[in-house]
Amino acid sequence: MSERYEKELKFVTEHRRYLHQHPELSLKEYKTTEYIIAVLEEIGIPSCRVLDTGVVAYLEGNSKTTLGFRADIDGLPVHEQNDVEYKSRVDNVMHACGHDGHTTALLLFAQRAKALADKGELKHNSVFIFQPSEEANAGANLMINAWNNRPDFAAIFGVHLMPDEDEGLVLYRDDELTASATEFHFTVTGSSAHVAQKHQGVSALEAILKIALEVGNIQQFHLDGLNRNIIHMGQLSSGEAVNTVPANAALRGTIRTYEASDLAVIKAQLTKIKEAAELLYGASVELNYTEGYPAVKNNPELKEMVESSIQDAGLRGIEKDKPYLFGEDFSFYSNIAKTYFVFAGARNLEKGFASSLHTDTFNFDERVLIKVADYYEALLNNYMSGRE
Repeated sequence: MSERYEKELKFVTEHRRYLHQHPELSLKEYKTTEYIIAVLEEIGIPSCRVLDTGVVAYLEGNSKTTLGFRADIDGLPVHEQNDVEYKSRVDNVMHACGHDGHTTALLLFAQRAKALADKGELKHNSVFIFQPSEEANAGANLMINAWNNRPDFAAIFGVHLMPDEDEGLVLYRDDELTASATEFHFTVTGSSAHVAQKHQGVSALEAILKIALEVGNIQQFHLDGLNRNIIHMGQLSSGEAVNTVPANAALRGTIRTYEASDLAVIKAQLTKIKEAAELLYGASVELNYTEGYPAVKNNPELKEMVESSIQDAGLRGIEKDKPYLFGEDFSFYSNIAKTYFVFAGARNLEKGFASSLHTDTFNFDERVLIKVADYYEALLNNYMSGRE
């Protein structure tokens, strides 16, 4: 093991484990932001805040090309069950999606880039984007809209750890890599009555059951069967007492699609279901959406360079034939630049790192973060001015 590798392993282990012990939820990453700024200052890179908890840092390179590299920084409302010395110190908050790793890998890459800049060898302008609130509130979109004097990016790159794939692998594909994510919320208001006089009430339960049945039919009857879509119902509630007509009911779910036209069809059908339930049962029905993230679509023009960078980083690339059904707000960066997003394997069965994303036992070996930094550095070196 070289002296440089030992120093970098110490760097990523120290910073990742500190961040892991101190997770913060979306748009509340105040201490995380302060920590990132302090590390950047120690490295010698100036930074500025975008939003209250977003950080961007900039290094000038030897060309007019500006490349962006993004990490997300927020945790999840999950209570950690790992028995490790660096376990989360915050009840019911955990870095269960690897954002502590994403942040640390980008900090390591920033340190390398600063060393190159000091020697006059930084090939392109490099912007390090530490973004809040990926897990909720579309932090990428919030950050883009609040970013004054945003540079003109040639391309922006991102990496997400993937514990369902082995260490050393990188999963990628052109065009759609992840799905759009939109939540729907039905709220039904009827009128209560005693069970002995149930005909005098309006059952919200009866209406919500019909709504749930029809929502379940959308995929089968209204969408192209060859397209990849999910319309999932995750929460159903109704009623106040066992001997009264339920006056209230609610249904919540999520939609995952890759095509905007399919999402439009789904929303149109949900509206018809709402209107039909009101007519059939005399209840008041509200339908609302929590608009999520568009599908991440990788720019095919960057594919060849990404493939060569994966190889140069000592990793093995696997081109996926199907997209993931995860939602990921990296998609918003495609509104301002060419983008490419990949998933880096983090599974290590020998060390017991096999839990999936968003689980209370998710964990990984910090060595994978050095490989992520290797990939970022390869992208920086392989990007050819003029491809903008």
